[in-house]
Amino acid sequence: MITQHVAGRRRPPGRWRAALTGWAFVFPAVALFAVMGVYTIGSGLALSFAKWNGFTPNWIWVGFDNYLDLLYADPSLAPPLRKAAWNTGQVMVLVPLLTVAISLPLAVVLNSVKRLRAVLRSVYFLPYVTSGIAVYYAWRYILEPDGAINLLLRSLGLGTLAQPQGFLGNPSTALPTLIVVLVWSSVPIATLLYLTGLQTIDPALFEAARIDGAAPRQLLRRITWPLLTPLTAGIVLLGIRDSLHGFQIFLIMTDGGPGGHTDVLGLQSYRLAFFKGLAATLGVSSALGWLLFAGALLLTLANARLLRRVR
Repeated sequence: MITQHVAGRRRPPGRWRAALTGWAFVFPAVALFAVMGVYTIGSGLALSFAKWNGFTPNWIWVGFDNYLDLLYADPSLAPPLRKAAWNTGQVMVLVPLLTVAISLPLAVVLNSVKRLRAVLRSVYFLPYVTSGIAVYYAWRYILEPDGAINLLLRSLGLGTLAQPQGFLGNPSTALPTLIVVLVWSSVPIATLLYLTGLQTIDPALFEAARIDGAAPRQLLRRITWPLLTPLTAGIVLLGIRDSLHGFQIFLIMTDGGPGGHTDVLGLQSYRLAFFKGLAATLGVSSALGWLLFAGALLLTLANARLLRRVR
């Protein structure tokens, strides 16, 4: 009986052959991930504990010195990093909040439109699918001293609001202007996500609330907003992720200027890795990258815990 039971549990040769065939197809992807993913992550973590300029054959192990230099020990690194962290914090807070504040009402309006709904969706989604670098160069051209924004303000008799040095050249307007551009580029995808969420809500809930005399503002506050809270958390997380790791817009439009007023942590890491000549700063750049990863992970965990409380 035992022999028959064991034999019955054995896989027939055909099933083993099918399993091996499946693993043969999966193996190249797994191997590629192991080389490009696991090895890269591991070597990047190891590099954060060493000094290396990318050319010398050996690393110089320094332990946690790279992290301490970034936080306070190195007077040439810590002060600019703190300033970049302050700028990153402003972007990280304002961009998600403004994105939600604009995209949710916009999605509610678009969801109520019966005609040309698909056309309007395409129009609002266009900034997201447009190449980011091309858009950033276009915005930089518009925001120049003789750009379209200043010309429009002067033609409307609002010359006092125009910026003679350009909106990106004025330290007091450079970072707010970049935040506006970031919000402009992130609203389309957030609006599309909210539209998808709105279409999953049972219309009977709105009908019952209207029968009870609820105003549109109350519908948004009491029904729409609570049901879209998980989606809002995802949109906020996307904004935080882009604020912590993204630096393309700051590199292309201002390169951290004027005077470091638009410098962010991602741009600092990029400079430390590629624009320090033969200085052994690759390890410092890797350490900064891991600090950004740790910050993003903590924010994600905090957001998940807050979301469980809301539910």
